[in-house]
Amino acid sequence: MVADITQASTLIEDLSTRTVIGDRGYDADTLEARIHAAGAQAVILPRRNRTEPRVYDRPLYKDRNLVEHFFNRLKQFRRIATRYEKLAQLLVHAQSCVPTFGRRDCQQTLTAC
Repeated sequence: MVADITQASTLIEDLSTRTVIGDRGYDADTLEARIHAAGAQAVILPRRNRTEPRVYDRPLYKDRNLVEHFFNRLKQFRRIATRYEKLAQLLVHAQSCVPTFGRRDCQQTLTAC
């Protein structure tokens, strides 16, 4: 198994962005230097065992969770995009639940199917 950070440098090559947000797994001085060299701000939570804690933009880092939760919700509704439902009535019900995202009655119905 290979850690994600080994591929991070390749991912940010030729990247045109202002900010790169990552969790503790991406906390490395070399990666941070590459991000800054690309002209972007590194918002990476420092590891706990760092001798000199690095400063990062806390509010921006907290927004990272919103993006992660959004993609997790999309993954939950992949059954609609791929039409897992065999019965048309269940598909219509599932599609009507997508905009609500958090309603328990829709989640229970979808997981029961």
